[in-house]
Amino acid sequence: MPPEHPVIHPVFEPNTGTWQYVVADPSTSEAVIIDPVLDYDASTRTVSTHTANNLLTLIHSHSYTVNRILKTHAHADHLSAAAYLQSKLGAAQAHRNHRPPLICIGWRIGIVQTLFGQRYGVPADERAESAFDTLIDDDEQFVVGRALRVTALHLPGHTPDHLGYMFGGSHVFCGDSLFHPDIGSARRDFPGGSARDLYASARRLLALPAAVRIWPGHDYPPPPPPREPVSWATVADHRRENRHLRDGISEEEFVTMRGERDAGLCAPRLLHQALQMNIRAGRLPRPTPGFGDRLLHLPMRLGPGVGEW
Repeated sequence: MPPEHPVIHPVFEPNTGTWQYVVADPSTSEAVIIDPVLDYDASTRTVSTHTANNLLTLIHSHSYTVNRILKTHAHADHLSAAAYLQSKLGAAQAHRNHRPPLICIGWRIGIVQTLFGQRYGVPADERAESAFDTLIDDDEQFVVGRALRVTALHLPGHTPDHLGYMFGGSHVFCGDSLFHPDIGSARRDFPGGSARDLYASARRLLALPAAVRIWPGHDYPPPPPPREPVSWATVADHRRENRHLRDGISEEEFVTMRGERDAGLCAPRLLHQALQMNIRAGRLPRPTPGFGDRLLHLPMRLGPGVGEW
C-alpha cells in the first residue's frame, strides 16, 4: 500500500446525521479522529458517550495510536466528543509511552468563541483559545505516521473558521462545505457565514483532480425511498451531479438559491447546547458551587403579545 494512501474508517451517527472519521497511516498505525460526536438527549438533558465509546472500540481493535483530534469547525448541530476522547485515549496511550492526542482546529476559532461566549455567558477562561491544543493555519501541513501528509484548507462560507483536511493528495474531509451530490451544500446563515464564500470554497474543492474523494461532515438521505448514508463522492461526481454546485451553476444562481433555501430552514435542534460545548472543545462546564450542576444556557423567547415586566 503506498505510504500516502490512508486507511479510512467512516462512522455514521444517525441522530445528528454526522459522519465521523478515523484516518490512519497503515505503515505505523498512527491515526487521527475527525469531528467525533458526544451524545446528548435534549428531552432529559443527559450527556452520554455511547457513540464516542464505539470509536474507542474501533481504535483499540486496530491498535491505533491517535495523535490528533481534528475539528473542521465549531459545529452547531452536535456536541463534540473531542475532550472526552482525549482523556480516554491519553490514559490508554500513556501505558505505551504515547502522549494524549492534541485537539486541533483552525485559528479563526477565536472569532466564534468570542461571539458565542458572550451570547451565552460562557466564562472567558472556559472559552479561551487555549481550550484547543493546536490552532491550525491556512494551508498548514503536518504528517500522520511516517509519510501521510495532511494539508489544512480554509473553506469558509458555512462558518468563518471552517477548515477541510486533505490527506495524501487524494482524500479531502470537507466538513460542512459540501454534502452528498443529491443534497448539495450546507447552509450559510450562521454568524460569519457567506454564500459567496461557500461558493468559492466549493469551487476550490471541485478544482481538484477528478478522482479525489470528498468526505463530508454529514449525510441526510432524502426520501423516497431513503438510501443508505454515503460517506464520499469524487470531485467528478460533484461536478456532474451536485444539485447546488455542479458545473454550469453560476455564483449568482447559487447565492440566490442559498438565500431562499436558508430563509426557510429551522435552527438546528441542538444549536444552543452544541455551540456552548464546542467552543470549549467539548469540555464540560464547571460545576456550580454548592450544587454541582453543570449548566448550559438556553434563550427564552417571548410569545406574541408578551411584553417586558
